Amino acid sequence: MSDLSVQQLSKSYGQGDESIAILDHLSLELNRGQDLAVIGPSGTGKSTLLQILGVLDRPSSGTVELEGKNPFTLNENQQAKFRNQHIGFIFQDHHLLPQWNVLENTLLPCLAFGKATPEIQSRAKDLLDRVGLSHRLGHLPSQLSGGERERVAVARALLLKPTLLLADEPTGNLDEQNAQKIGQLLMEIPREHNTILIVVTHSLELARGMSSCKELRSGKLIDALERAK
Repeated sequence: MSDLSVQQLSKSYGQGDESIAILDHLSLELNRGQDLAVIGPSGTGKSTLLQILGVLDRPSSGTVELEGKNPFTLNENQQAKFRNQHIGFIFQDHHLLPQWNVLENTLLPCLAFGKATPEIQSRAKDLLDRVGLSHRLGHLPSQLSGGERERVAVARALLLKPTLLLADEPTGNLDEQNAQKIGQLLMEIPREHNTILIVVTHSLELARGMSSCKELRSGKLIDALERAK
């Protein structure tokens, strides 16, 4: 069985004749170390797909299993713990806490269910060094550039060694230079951290750098390698 197995996933909003299908019996399988770019026009359900894979929204039907576990069979508290232990998020708007510095924001995932042990703090500092922010540990988000805030978000998402890393338009708000840096960093993550990476993006340049690329069209994932090239 694949580390991430999505089978016949559907999501609709509304009821009866007013129901709108966003995802339509979509299936997907990926293993640790693999990455996927999902492209397509706005409004096709890309972010909805990430929300479901990240256990932030429920599917109307179908199954999602991560390392053999279906998180939608868990209660709300168990789901929160599952997300924290197995899934990392990189949001377009970063969601850094403005009153916390770079190191504190990176440590946030471990503070939700425990304490920042010396080992975790050391890992956070190593990750921040890896993304080129070792000189910014005490800075607040307001003192960082857009690219630096994005790199904090990447380090935070990797802190607890997630099985699945989800990135929603990670270069959408960045200038060309910072977009290239973040794109290169994202491409290195699956191999170096043995993580599954799924990136939703409008950037064909970023999509071309991923090992695989699919377009979300009519609720299904269609092979888009040739389209991306």
